[in-house]
Amino acid sequence: MIFSLMFFDVAFGFYAAAAVSYVAYFLFRREWIGHSSTLLFVLALLSNIATLVMRTVEIHHAPFTNLYESMVFFSALVAVIYLILEIRYKNKMLGVFVSIFLFLSFFVTNLLPFRMKVYENLNPALQSYWLEIHVATMFVGYSAFAISFIAALLYLGKSKWQNSFPFKHLPDADFLDNLGYKSIAWGMPFLSIGIVTGAIWANYTWGSYWSWDPKETWSLITWLIYAAYLHARVTRGWKKRKAAILAIVGFLSMVFLYWGVAFILPGLHSYGGAA
Repeated sequence: MIFSLMFFDVAFGFYAAAAVSYVAYFLFRREWIGHSSTLLFVLALLSNIATLVMRTVEIHHAPFTNLYESMVFFSALVAVIYLILEIRYKNKMLGVFVSIFLFLSFFVTNLLPFRMKVYENLNPALQSYWLEIHVATMFVGYSAFAISFIAALLYLGKSKWQNSFPFKHLPDADFLDNLGYKSIAWGMPFLSIGIVTGAIWANYTWGSYWSWDPKETWSLITWLIYAAYLHARVTRGWKKRKAAILAIVGFLSMVFLYWGVAFILPGLHSYGGAA
């Protein structure tokens, strides 16, 4: 386990360095600082991925069995999505907020008791290939929603204080509004597939597709919030402020689904702090 923890600490350090560098780029707008920021972010992502690979080697199964492992996976996905956005739009301003978000994510993850906990003899419910399919698809959706959350917060700030620091240096409000929409539109199919595969897995494990377990119930609530967002956006023309607020509500629901249910509402998904 020592190697995965070592790579985790390296990734943590690179995310911190990338956050500082992106902030410096945000303040001084020097091209070389921007290139350095991207390099540090890439090194953080590679170390993040190495953490997952080494954890898999050390525990002999997918690193999805507790909150610590799933948070490391979640962070890697958010980082990948951000790099795709930076390359596509050639804009590093979002990097300030994404790198800070990932630094905070690693900071919280570092405090989790599951960091040192290894499940060599998995709960029988977790000994299924459905684990990888269900968790992977759910977390692709989660990571897209994290980007939409950041875009929504920045949109609200930009639309109100567009000529004030630091918002005047951000992409325009329409871009942020559209980014939030595209992120949710991209994440929803993965969340939907994750819920469906979770139901199949539940039937395989417990003999029932749906039991109104707190995790299942809250996943449905989260899905309905994001479905309402897309419905309102497409059929009612909801954009800008209304859409941003609903995107934030959806992300907060997702955070409760991911964290709150595990600690507050015990159920079938409570084993090992699993996600």
